[in-house]
Amino acid sequence: MERTIKTLTGAVLVAGMLGFGAGAAQAQCAAASHTVAAGETVFTISELYYGEIEQWSLIFYSNPGALSNPLEIPEGTLLTIPCPVDGGAFVADATPLQVENAEMKLVTGGNYAPFTDRAWPGQGMITELINAAMEATPNPVTYSVTWEDDWSRHLFPMLDSKEFDMGFPWFRPDCEATPNHERCVNFHFSEPIVELLGLLFVQNGSPLTFEQDSDLHGKTLCRPAGYFTFDLDGPDRQWLQRGLVSLTQPATPADCFNLLMAGEVDAVALNEFTGWTTLTDLNLRDKVAPLPNPLGVQGLHVIISKRHWRGTTHLYRINAGLAALKSSARYDEIVSRHLGVFWDRVN
Repeated sequence: MERTIKTLTGAVLVAGMLGFGAGAAQAQCAAASHTVAAGETVFTISELYYGEIEQWSLIFYSNPGALSNPLEIPEGTLLTIPCPVDGGAFVADATPLQVENAEMKLVTGGNYAPFTDRAWPGQGMITELINAAMEATPNPVTYSVTWEDDWSRHLFPMLDSKEFDMGFPWFRPDCEATPNHERCVNFHFSEPIVELLGLLFVQNGSPLTFEQDSDLHGKTLCRPAGYFTFDLDGPDRQWLQRGLVSLTQPATPADCFNLLMAGEVDAVALNEFTGWTTLTDLNLRDKVAPLPNPLGVQGLHVIISKRHWRGTTHLYRINAGLAALKSSARYDEIVSRHLGVFWDRVN
């Protein structure tokens, strides 16, 4: 195993390796580089650098596109290992291009922490990444961000009628496999802003394993009503179409975990952020945990109507800004800050 670490002092390496408090390590820490050895997973690497497995998401989200499966990382992959972050010392970046009467009008919604939420530092991880991408693009323009917490209004009528130019963040269905999906028919998608892991949360001690899709055949999963299901029903799975897996859809994530604890479902299928936040709110973190193998990876995107007359220009501007941002240290810094806040809150 090869590890190349740039630090200001030798003591910093010890602090990070032994899992000392984030604040102590952050004061002097600089990002590390890690070349993956055979058999390593993002969990073992997290334990190596941070002293605990839970912080693996810091590594996953700081290496966009490199970790489609955290259990199977190709040997020789070069990963960025971000410093642990003190979530209590968060300072959001300035937004000099964000003005009211702007050339580009964006719409998003709240109550989606840590991604978009007015009460979250920086108004959320995705919001801050979009702000940074708009500055990093080769041809920056002024823009505005409007908050509409009724997400059902975003696509239709707001974006479809071009009341707003673009919206964020939205999941992209598998448009190649399902070209008639409503979102695929009507909207273009940017490159992913971030990619989220879908996890299966089970009761501690559950005999359920997930090494291959057939392990879930005959099982009952829970995911709230209104959440997407295309990851369960894609052409490679067709779990729902073929009746291989049953899906229960109550109103909220909390309802799903209550059904899990009552033994009425085998697993709860959610992204890790929604899952961990709900477990914390319900005081179930000592009773429920995710299985290590992810259910899948889904990107969050900026979306624009296919009938927008400036669609190509706007998409280029967003994609070029995201590419420039991801190639810089600023992307990792923003993601790490928000993950620091997230883990501080759930812990």
